[in-house]
Amino acid sequence: MNLIGKKIPTFKLQDEDGRMIDQSLFRGQWTVLYAYPKDSTPGCTQESCDFRDNWSRLKRMKVQVLGISRDSHASHQKFRDKFELPFLLLSDPEAKLLKPLGAFGKKMMYGKEVQGIIRSTFLVDPKGVIRFIWPKVSVKGHVDEVMEQLKSLM
Repeated sequence: MNLIGKKIPTFKLQDEDGRMIDQSLFRGQWTVLYAYPKDSTPGCTQESCDFRDNWSRLKRMKVQVLGISRDSHASHQKFRDKFELPFLLLSDPEAKLLKPLGAFGKKMMYGKEVQGIIRSTFLVDPKGVIRFIWPKVSVKGHVDEVMEQLKSLM
């Protein structure tokens, strides 16, 4: 299913502080939504810290960043605090947003097929429309790819 050109699905999820967040957060500015498997694991920590380390560049471009995983808001809170992440982390334990985005499903892990989060990133425009997708992210150099794509779309 090709989601490019479609609106971000309707959702209500908790952020790391337990506040309810919905799709209205996407209106008015560009958004990077990155789906990652698990708080405090090596690849997810690296990806989140890469977005953190480029936060000032993204803010100058008037771009917000949101992370999303199935972890609880309490887990997200610890992860955010430990790594000083300056952006929201959404908790989607039932994959209510992850599934319609295609970021949850069958994947290979250690040679075994499992159900889980497929590391993905979505660029959403100020009207809430998905403009670009990385369906299977490789962490190294990913933030630079996102920045280049944003520049070409803005």
